[in-house]
Amino acid sequence: MTSTLTLAGALTAGTVVLDGGLSNQLESAGHDLSDELWSARLLAERPEAVTEAHLAYFRAGADVAITASYQATFEGFARRGIDHDRAAELMALSVELAREAARRARVPRPLWVAASAGPYGAMLADGSEYRGRYGLTVDELERFHRPRLEVLAAACPDVLALETVPDADEAAALLRAVRGLGVPAWLTYSVAGGRTRAGQPLEEAFAPASDADEIIAVGVNCCAPEDVDAAASVASRVTGKPVVVYPNSGETWNATTRTWTGSSSFTSDQVKGWQQAGARLIGGCCRVGPGAISGIAGVLGVA
Repeated sequence: MTSTLTLAGALTAGTVVLDGGLSNQLESAGHDLSDELWSARLLAERPEAVTEAHLAYFRAGADVAITASYQATFEGFARRGIDHDRAAELMALSVELAREAARRARVPRPLWVAASAGPYGAMLADGSEYRGRYGLTVDELERFHRPRLEVLAAACPDVLALETVPDADEAAALLRAVRGLGVPAWLTYSVAGGRTRAGQPLEEAFAPASDADEIIAVGVNCCAPEDVDAAASVASRVTGKPVVVYPNSGETWNATTRTWTGSSSFTSDQVKGWQQAGARLIGGCCRVGPGAISGIAGVLGVA
């Protein structure tokens, strides 16, 4: 259903459930995501599959769907022979597909759409989004991010998801890139322990977001579940804003072999602790599916 309640308002009022990993849901439906465009390839080739994946999460209890635009960039599409105008159409389509899923869900609660903007390293498709330190300046990173953020904002999502950011320098570029777009955003880092993937202390990394009016929530994603509690506490203390957390399953991504290793450590029982640490938007990232999201909604009592 549609609602006049904004996501920012909902986060002030209580806890909101985010979806889980889009790629694993698509793969479980039999789609091959092994190329460099990842789930963004299906925007052109199988858009209905993307809608169905979003719908599975809404029906599982998610209130927010993150679009299939994480790896959707003008540069990445160009490498596949997709021109600028068509790339912009596909980015906008990612928002519409999530909206269509919300319409089909027919649930008696507000549903929101978050337009995903992954880091520069996601476009490179070489695992550098887990390292940062690309050798680019903040100005260069801003010039990379701004054009696609303009396209995504024009598609009228409820929020922009500036996600899986490995480096405080890239976060600074993103904070500049969202200014004046007229759409709120959240900012989430990928972390290891108490630092960004590039090695900066989280206190230092979160601080600039406290003064950014566009940012309605800050936090972490695509990290180990065990890293969430401390990071959420730091994000809340440093910024005073609602915290968003959506860790992966606890398995580790091998960028060379493009496979997951290890075992899952994600359980829905962990979310109460995350909520107590300040998290108001809670879900999962890679390898966290609809079953886990249903569990989160049940534990939080918002299903």
